[in-house]
Amino acid sequence: MGDAEQSPLTVTLRIPSSQSPVSLTLTANSLLIKGSKPQHVPLLRVLKAHFDPESRILNVAYLAERGGKNYSPLVNIEGKVEDQNVDSTTASWVENVLQACYEGLSVERSRQLLVFVNPHGGTKKGVSIFVKVVEPIFRAAGCGLNVIYTTHQGHAYEVVKESPLEYAAIITVSGDGLIHEVINGLSHHGNPIKALSTPVAPIPAGSGNGLSLNLLGIKDGFDVGLAALNVIKGRPMKVDLFSMTQGGKRSLSFMSQALGLMADLDLGTEHLRWMGDTRFMVGLLKGIVQLKPCPVQLSLKVAETDKTKMAEDLVTSRKEFEKDNISRSLPFNSITKVPEKSTLPPLNYLPDDADGWTSFDEPLIYVYAGKGPYVGRDFMAFPVSLPNDGLIDVMVMPLSPRKDILAAISGAAEGENYWRSNIKYVKAHAYRVKPLKPKGNLSIDGESFPFEEFQVEVHQGLGRFLSMYGQYAVDFASQNPAID
Repeated sequence: MGDAEQSPLTVTLRIPSSQSPVSLTLTANSLLIKGSKPQHVPLLRVLKAHFDPESRILNVAYLAERGGKNYSPLVNIEGKVEDQNVDSTTASWVENVLQACYEGLSVERSRQLLVFVNPHGGTKKGVSIFVKVVEPIFRAAGCGLNVIYTTHQGHAYEVVKESPLEYAAIITVSGDGLIHEVINGLSHHGNPIKALSTPVAPIPAGSGNGLSLNLLGIKDGFDVGLAALNVIKGRPMKVDLFSMTQGGKRSLSFMSQALGLMADLDLGTEHLRWMGDTRFMVGLLKGIVQLKPCPVQLSLKVAETDKTKMAEDLVTSRKEFEKDNISRSLPFNSITKVPEKSTLPPLNYLPDDADGWTSFDEPLIYVYAGKGPYVGRDFMAFPVSLPNDGLIDVMVMPLSPRKDILAAISGAAEGENYWRSNIKYVKAHAYRVKPLKPKGNLSIDGESFPFEEFQVEVHQGLGRFLSMYGQYAVDFASQNPAID
């Protein structure tokens, strides 16, 4: 910001649609726009400043607050700088603005993006969302785009598996399933460690948008404009990924693994994707009526079981983050060095290893494990989850009366289930599941997998997501509200 203080901080424009001149002032934290209605635009939301010396036209683009709309809209201000004597300083002012809203935020300009748009995912609005809202925002920020409209399941996997790794980030315009596909494509790249260091970011256009909720928060998790801003201004945040091994095959999971009721309400409502995330509540109510036990044996490599301590650790992590003004996200100019050739991290827990494992032998309604607090708008399943703690959060509900399950719906969006005494919550290094009956559902990141024996373990910091905040944008009441 030093350069900005050495040159004029205000530019005055004559805009055809306005009777009065409009002044733009660069401040320490915002762009002050004074016209008919003065407003401060945070530098985080400023996308573009461009001055054409021949026409003396200045163009500034920014993302406005959502207001009553479903998304934060793109706003362009364009006008003529009337005073010819300030042309040279206007060009300097433009550069100062760009420096402040990009380099000043440790963000690179004009990112090169690989974008996957799923025309058929969720409510089938992916193409419209991208073309009408997201792409204009990317273009305004000067991003280079390679846009691929997926034509079949596995399309994104095939592309990223052979990607030259020349992109600043990989973007999905869909739900969480396409992110699962991208991450597994990166894991099968010739250099998987380097490939998985490429940041991934979602534009929420599916029926399940858990990752977007975790990165942007419950208020903004479905704001496709703000999700586009996260692509432009977010920084790489290290996140844990999971190896899921089953039948000698290994795949990666980034968000959740579900069995029993939680898998049934996901996979059993595929035909209701047109309803958006409302389908999950419909599936939950159906599951409560049927109330089928989950026929599995669960074993865990336990790290922590004390709910109070886990909640305190969450608070401590947030305080350290704010106190030291640190960020778990990384500037693009300090990308972690990786070898030119690499393989995925080795598996630390063999299937026949029984030392130090804890078995859960009660009849169960569901097993739900994952990373990131929200799995959907109505359910904060893992409220004390941290992006990069090297652990997986596991929630287990023993067989319970219907009234207890119905009671658990209340407060589920705020994570109150965490404090219920009949719900077991564990942080683990790994866990394994052995089905006791031949039929059942297993959902991995919302995708159907065979209902067969499997094992999951954590790889700390293996993946990257773009984040404007450097931590999950989630509020959780970390004190026990004594709800039962």
